[in-house]
Amino acid sequence: MTNPQTVAAPLRRDRYTITTYGTFAVWGWFLYSFSPSVSLLAEDLGVSKAAGGLHGTAMAVGAISASFFTPRLVAAIGRRNAVALGLLVVAAGVVGLVVGPVLAATLASMFVLAVGGNVAVSASQVGISDHHGPAAPAAITEANGVGSGVGLFAPLAVGAAVGLGWGWRAAVVTTVVLAVLVAWATSRLPDGGRRPAAATAPAETPEDAHAVEVRGAAAPVKALGPGSVWFLTTLVAAVALENATTYWSTSLVLERTGADESIATATTAGLIAGMTAMRFVVGPLTRRWHSAHLLAVSFGISVVGWAVLWTATSPAVALAGLAVAGFGYGAQYPLSVALVLGIAREAADRAQAVATFTGGAAVGLAPFILGAVADAVGMHTAFLAVPVLAALGGVGAVLGWRRAHAAALL
Repeated sequence: MTNPQTVAAPLRRDRYTITTYGTFAVWGWFLYSFSPSVSLLAEDLGVSKAAGGLHGTAMAVGAISASFFTPRLVAAIGRRNAVALGLLVVAAGVVGLVVGPVLAATLASMFVLAVGGNVAVSASQVGISDHHGPAAPAAITEANGVGSGVGLFAPLAVGAAVGLGWGWRAAVVTTVVLAVLVAWATSRLPDGGRRPAAATAPAETPEDAHAVEVRGAAAPVKALGPGSVWFLTTLVAAVALENATTYWSTSLVLERTGADESIATATTAGLIAGMTAMRFVVGPLTRRWHSAHLLAVSFGISVVGWAVLWTATSPAVALAGLAVAGFGYGAQYPLSVALVLGIAREAADRAQAVATFTGGAAVGLAPFILGAVADAVGMHTAFLAVPVLAALGGVGAVLGWRRAHAAALL
């Protein structure tokens, strides 16, 4: 169905937009260089897959922690400074991660960098949404496309570094350089982070304003608008699918195809390539079809990719399956976030906090649970969780659209 709200909304790629995209590039490089390295880190530390999956849990705790104070941090120091500070915290956390000698040290470092990363990404996404208005779904999707596009080279770098004997850390530590550079560029932007409440939002009583400030991510979901709970469900499914697959697809390929570590790790690039391609394709499509409909279709595509990956017995077929799965995954997170922010409107920072909270919970649970199940029954059987999550996301997209459309919010 044509989306009348966005047909006439061109995407402006100005200085603010391009610089803010840099935040997603930093986070994309880290996520896609570290995620396929988790099994290698677990081996280095001499711990189980489930223990390795605790890095996802530490990331989740960092994301959840960031969700409680990011709106107030933006209000206190401005959006520009919040993003720059978050990126510098990412750099510090990555240093701790790559030099950490024991599991406790690497988990603590993951928590620190997750706090910084979620502050930077959350503040950036709301900034992009504010800056682009009706074109926000396209802009947010493209921003995430830049992140996954840069991240496309990350598993290749990991595979090459492992093959050369340098180890996975050589690729992950590149995040430090990128984070410092983007923090500097962001600090030179004009600050547009403080939304003038009187000019853009309905009148609130002092009690209402205080409640919004204090509750943050704990604010009732229903206050964000009809349909938001379903789009938050799609966000949880999207985050769980992406993180579980990026964390453990290397182990699945190793288990099913007999490939060596460098080749198995590099196949993750197929997932990221598919995600990147979709993010640059789906942005223009949001000007013609409704974002919720595109979101529902994306979950169906991810099931097709899973089927190819799950039945693969060669690295080439596994790579193809990951690419198709990535083509589905690519639209899921950015469209879910854009829909939640679009419904929330003037409460966008609060909505982003709730999205960060729920997404963080999914990051924490999905890799750990899948790793634990894999320890018990094998990675191949554990990956049956993927189509279940995709079905949940598809149902959420349909029901979210119906609820919000009935309330005339979409």
